[in-house]
Amino acid sequence: MNINTIEAYALSSPISPPQERSFHAGTRRLLKRDIVLVIIEAKTGAYGVAPAGASSSAMREYFQGESQGTLAEIINGPVSDALEQKRIEHPSEAHALLEETDLPAHLRIKAASAVDIALYDLFGKQHGTPVYELLNHDSSELQTQLPLYASAGMYMRPREYVDQAKALETSGFFGYKYRPGIGPSDDRETITSLCEAVDMEVMVDAHTWWKMDGHSYGPETVASLVTHASEEGVYWVEEPVEPDNYQGYIELNTFAPIAGGESEQSSEGLRSLAQTGGVDFLQGDVRHHSGFTGCLSAAKHCEGTPIEFVPHNFGTWLGLVANAHLVAAAPETRLLEYPVFEEDPVLGTAADPGMYPFDLAFDIIHGMPDITNGKLTLPDEPGLGVDVNFDVIEQYPFVDGPWTEFRYDE
Repeated sequence: MNINTIEAYALSSPISPPQERSFHAGTRRLLKRDIVLVIIEAKTGAYGVAPAGASSSAMREYFQGESQGTLAEIINGPVSDALEQKRIEHPSEAHALLEETDLPAHLRIKAASAVDIALYDLFGKQHGTPVYELLNHDSSELQTQLPLYASAGMYMRPREYVDQAKALETSGFFGYKYRPGIGPSDDRETITSLCEAVDMEVMVDAHTWWKMDGHSYGPETVASLVTHASEEGVYWVEEPVEPDNYQGYIELNTFAPIAGGESEQSSEGLRSLAQTGGVDFLQGDVRHHSGFTGCLSAAKHCEGTPIEFVPHNFGTWLGLVANAHLVAAAPETRLLEYPVFEEDPVLGTAADPGMYPFDLAFDIIHGMPDITNGKLTLPDEPGLGVDVNFDVIEQYPFVDGPWTEFRYDE
């Protein structure tokens, strides 16, 4: 297939008015959410789409001034230069061409992730085949009805976490993941209260514990909280220490099930983390671990081992569907993260359990994903099987600057 154009659009979904959340070390201010939409058009006029950009830690947003705008510029510049007017018969050929560029490795991989997803969408449409069938030709191994866990709570009082979890439990989700960081005592109380209040699984996304500047929890506090979480029966504790602290993962994994991988910079990093034995759940993401190509490799690395591959997925419905195709194709991967934002039209709860507004997350596609009783059913339509709403390009112009700000106590 001959590639005609590659275009990337950085988009911003404002949080207006900005929301402030108090945590152990200060206040976090939420301003907006950013994404990048990538479109690859073939000479035939057919096109493939992809969500790009990922977690702020993966984009080094706070450390090196990078943003989703940076990623869009790179895709519209060096990436397009490398791939436009080229004949590409398989996404691996695009990866090889991008490796010849002078881009820093972490940014090249982020860009290649989007290219990989968009090419699979394009090839699927070309062949009249869903992406999950392109990824796995053995129909007996495909699973298109996928259990979801709800990913929500951030910096609330213990009782508020419980109320949110109870509201989400009525929608049939497999589990509830929340973000602690309101102080060791309150974090401990929240774990106990949640595990007593709901019948679904509870996951603790603990990255705030090591991100609080000079107020981060010390090793003894973290070990105590992880042990307490295990005693209360949590499903996993996610990123309880810095992502490069493999020894910390190994030590804490003796106390509780540990999840990690979101902040790894490559699919090779995912496999390296898995090889340490420090995680029970490996969390790759097609949006920043070399697309389907890299994440399927990491998922296969987990097959036949005690490690379960569970994709990180925190963004739009387009990102949800992309990661869902990976889960559908990987025979030993079964669970997917569902981020819960305000006014989610899929949920029929009496109280709104969303974390904050992210209208672009829903508006990016026409229609809604097929989610019933906490399970997502993928369509059998070609490519990713969704119809992207290109009006969002004008409706959500990119706003420069950080999406969130941290103000630490003196």
